Amino acid sequence: MAAQLITGGRVATPGGVLDPGWLLVENGLVSAIGSGEAPGVAGVHRTDASGSWVVPGFVDIHCHGGGGAAFTSADPGDVRRVVAAHTAHGTTTMLASLVTRPVAELVEQVSALSELVADGMVAGIHLEGPFLSAARCGAHDPELLRPPDPVSVEALLSAGRGAIRMVTVAPELDGAVPAVKRLVDAGVIAAIGHTDALAEDVVPAVDAGATVATHLFNGMRPLHHREPGPIGALLDDERVTVELICDLVHLHPTVVRLAARHAGAGRTVLITDAIAAAAAGDGTYDIGGLKVDVTDGVPTLVKEDGEAGGGSLAGSSLTMDAAFRNLVKSCGLGVLDAVAAASTRPAELLGLGDVTGRLAPGFAADVVLLDDALRPVSVMRRGEWVPSGV
Repeated sequence: MAAQLITGGRVATPGGVLDPGWLLVENGLVSAIGSGEAPGVAGVHRTDASGSWVVPGFVDIHCHGGGGAAFTSADPGDVRRVVAAHTAHGTTTMLASLVTRPVAELVEQVSALSELVADGMVAGIHLEGPFLSAARCGAHDPELLRPPDPVSVEALLSAGRGAIRMVTVAPELDGAVPAVKRLVDAGVIAAIGHTDALAEDVVPAVDAGATVATHLFNGMRPLHHREPGPIGALLDDERVTVELICDLVHLHPTVVRLAARHAGAGRTVLITDAIAAAAAGDGTYDIGGLKVDVTDGVPTLVKEDGEAGGGSLAGSSLTMDAAFRNLVKSCGLGVLDAVAAASTRPAELLGLGDVTGRLAPGFAADVVLLDDALRPVSVMRRGEWVPSGV
């Protein structure tokens, strides 16, 4: 693996922006970083990043698919297709999110995906279902939703063999709090989402160890000034990190700005919640056995009468570079805030905060070069430039 020297860009580091800055990559790691003129190093490949932002690779903890494929197939070829589609848009670390299916089918999917986690293709598995509220099911089959009984929880954890990194639970369901405790004891992130809970139902789950709000605002009882519900309880709890789908469809820019500013850089995470349509285009797709129509990039469930469009939002066609760009350009946050939300904080959540998510010596050389419009110019993953395809 040839050494690389990236020079002349605006380098986003934990200590601030180096403008101009440089970083040296050796053996897949950032070995040195600095400001001003780059040092003379013999035998390295030099990349001139003048005019570009140099930011850490994005970390997506909630993604179902992309490039026309979905993680639900658990086929290695399909998984590679999803990963390649999102890597081309700057995502260098991601979880494979699964939607609600019968527990036996999820066990099979988890077992197959766990092998790909071991191979490093994805960083882990996120189960978004089946332990969700039918009243806030969104693009999940309501007939397959169920309380988190101990037998099902254990079956899924056993199938994952340590690969399950996050499970979303509606806290008002029977057995939810014990399930949260069991997940946390197993080293799994317990997330709260797709819930019709009152605020008073949320607190016991957070006390039990739940630390993430699955796509805050979406799939939740709305915020009310006399009953804050899950949105108010989760946003206002310093123990909880909030996911935001910043595609400007799921959330208005003002809502994103209010949530991100209240939660701050230490508690805000950008996600895609992307389905197979991401980086693939409009058309008809399947998500968990439900038909989805994607028009102008917006996925909605096909209605029971077969009419396309107008149904519930069904994930997104978002990529992380667009989420990053939207947070800055449309929601008014700074580039360093976007770096924290798209890279640093999600890496920390996954226990990878000392491996990736920031540009510093000793960290993985996961790097994205962005132009002035914050669109990807080049992507490096583990010290290797990714073939262009954006």
